[in-house]
Amino acid sequence: DDELYQTFLDGDTAGLDTLVLRHRVRLIAYLSSMLHNAEDAEDMAMEAFARIMVKKPRIAEGNFRAYLYQTARHLTFRYLRKYRLEDIRIEDLDIPDHRTAETTVMEAERSRILHSCLGKMESGVKEALWLIYFEDMSYAQAAKIMHVTSKKIDNLLMKGKRLLRAELEKEGITDAG
Repeated sequence: DDELYQTFLDGDTAGLDTLVLRHRVRLIAYLSSMLHNAEDAEDMAMEAFARIMVKKPRIAEGNFRAYLYQTARHLTFRYLRKYRLEDIRIEDLDIPDHRTAETTVMEAERSRILHSCLGKMESGVKEALWLIYFEDMSYAQAAKIMHVTSKKIDNLLMKGKRLLRAELEKEGITDAG
């Protein structure tokens, strides 16, 4: 990411194009978890990339993805405040893939149950789980995005895993670790 961003800063827009292709789908999925609407999430993701394209901020080495997510999160919260949307829930996305029908159905059902369980959690817990486990971010990156300490992320994750395990057991899934 660092080399591509530097290529963009040096005047070659192909660097940013590649970064958009690399991060767009997962960023939209993350934003959809807050907006409950894939189209709005796509708009916010593109707005975040556009803001980076126009402002060309200095981003510390290794932090492009965290900076992108922080920018997108900020824009999303501004959008939510503007339209007074307070109910933040995770919703299934229709992201096409090339698996067998049976595998797709089984994964969709697991995903539905997981998202339903996550949807019952408070937004901070849900967001911490999403950033760490779905986006594979470090505690430090998630803490920076959420404007909390790494210890707070750890506490949110412990609470989230406990709540998620209990919710999954209610759904009949007892091997949730």
